[in-house]
Amino acid sequence: MKTADTTTPGVLRAPRPGLGRSMNSRQLTMMGLGSAIGAGLFLGSGVGVQAAGPAVLISYLVAGTLVIIVMQALGELAAANPSTGAFSVYTEKAFGKTAGSAVGWLWWFQLVVVIAAEAIGAAGLLASVFPDVPVWLMALFFIGVFSLINVTGVKNYGEFEFWFAILKVAAIVAFLAIGAALIMGWLPNVTSPGLTNLFDNGGFAPTGWAGIASALLVVIFAFGGTEIVSVAAAETADPVRSVGKAIRTVVWRILVFYIGSVAIIVTVIPWDSEELSSPFAAVLASARIPGAETAIVLVAALALLSALNANLYGASRMVYSLAERGDAPKGLLRLNKAKAPFLAVIISVAVGVVSTVLELFFPDRILPALLNVVGSTVLLVWASVLLSQFVLRRRADRAGEALKLKMRGFPYVSLAGIVMLAAILVLACFDAAARTQLLSTVALTVCIAVACKIARNSRERQALRVNA
Repeated sequence: MKTADTTTPGVLRAPRPGLGRSMNSRQLTMMGLGSAIGAGLFLGSGVGVQAAGPAVLISYLVAGTLVIIVMQALGELAAANPSTGAFSVYTEKAFGKTAGSAVGWLWWFQLVVVIAAEAIGAAGLLASVFPDVPVWLMALFFIGVFSLINVTGVKNYGEFEFWFAILKVAAIVAFLAIGAALIMGWLPNVTSPGLTNLFDNGGFAPTGWAGIASALLVVIFAFGGTEIVSVAAAETADPVRSVGKAIRTVVWRILVFYIGSVAIIVTVIPWDSEELSSPFAAVLASARIPGAETAIVLVAALALLSALNANLYGASRMVYSLAERGDAPKGLLRLNKAKAPFLAVIISVAVGVVSTVLELFFPDRILPALLNVVGSTVLLVWASVLLSQFVLRRRADRAGEALKLKMRGFPYVSLAGIVMLAAILVLACFDAAARTQLLSTVALTVCIAVACKIARNSRERQALRVNA
C-alpha cells in the first residue's frame, strides 16, 4: 500500500500497511451501534427524565440530530482518508500538528480513564448478583480478559464486539416490545398506564425550557462513543463501503432505540418517581416481569464491559496513530503476529489498571476527579470533527477533488451542526457541574497542546543539530 500524498490539499496520510484489515462491514456496523448503547441508556436515562420530565424527548431529538450531523461529517472524512487516528488526523490536516495531537491525546486520556470506571462499574453491578466475589478481583479480571482480546487481532475483537452488541440490541428490542404491550394494555392482569404520565403530572414540560436544556447536557454525553466507527474503519478491507453502511444504519437505529426506550419510560413511570434510578427495571417491574431487576443489572454490566472493550481498542489505535505521526514513542508501533499493536494496548490498559487500583484503595476519590476532568471531551471531539470537515471539504472542493462519500447539504448542514454544538457549549456554561467539567477539559486540552508543541520544537531542534 502506498502512502497518500500529504501535501495535496484535503488528502490525509493512509494507515500503516502493517495493521490488520480483517474487520468486516457487519462487525463495524454493530460495533458502532453497540458503542453508543451503554450504561448511559440502561441506567443514566432516568437522570434526563428527572431533569426535564416527558419533554426529555425533545432533548433526545436535538442530541440525535447533532449525532446524525457529526456521523455524516465523520463518514465523509473517514471514507476519503481512513486512519486509525481518525478525527485527530483530520484536525491535524485542517488546523496543524499541535491541534491534531492535542485532540488525539485528549481522547486517549479520556478512554483510559473511562476503562477503569467501566471495569469497576461492571464489577460493582455484578457484586449484587455474585456477592462472594471481590469487586477488585472482578475489575482486574475484566481488564485482563479484554486486553487479551485486543491483542489477538482486530478480527477477533470485531467478532467479540459484534456479539456484545447483538445481546444489547436484543435486550432493547425485548424491552420495546414489552413496553409497547404494557402501554397498549395487552399484558394479562396488568393495568395500562395510558398517556396520563405524559401530560397530567405537571404537564409535558414540568421544569420548562431550563429542564430541557439541563437534560440535553446529560443526553449529549450518552451518545458519546459513536465516533469510534471512524477509528475502526481503517482496519476494514473496504473502508468506503464499510463506513458508508455503518453511518447509514447506525444513526437511525440508535435514534429508534434511544428515543423509543425513553418514550416508553416517560409513559409508564412518572417523571418524578424515585424508581427512575433504574428506569428499565422500573418499567419491567410495572409489567410484572419476574427477575426484572437482576436482568437489567446483567444487561447494564454487559453494556459496561462492551464499552470497556471498545474503549481499549480505540485508545490503543489512537496512541498507535500518535506514534505513527511522531507524537508518541516509536516503540508503540510494534505489532505482534496478529498484526495488533500490542504495546499500544499494554500502555493503554496500564493506565486503566493503575487508576483501578488507586480507586479501590481510595474509594470515590480518584476516578470522580479524573472523570470530571475529561467529562466534556465528547463536546471538544465533536467540535473538532465538524470544524475539520468544514475546512477540509472546502479545501477539497477548491482543489476539484472527487470525494468518495459526501455529506449531503454541505455547507448548510455542517454550519447547522457547528451552531448547535456552540449553543450546547453555551448552555453548559450556565450549569454549575457542566461548567466545571467543561473548564477542566479545556484546561487539560491547553496543557496537552502546550506539551505537544514543546516536544515537537525539541525534536525539530535536535534534528537540526544532527543535520548540521
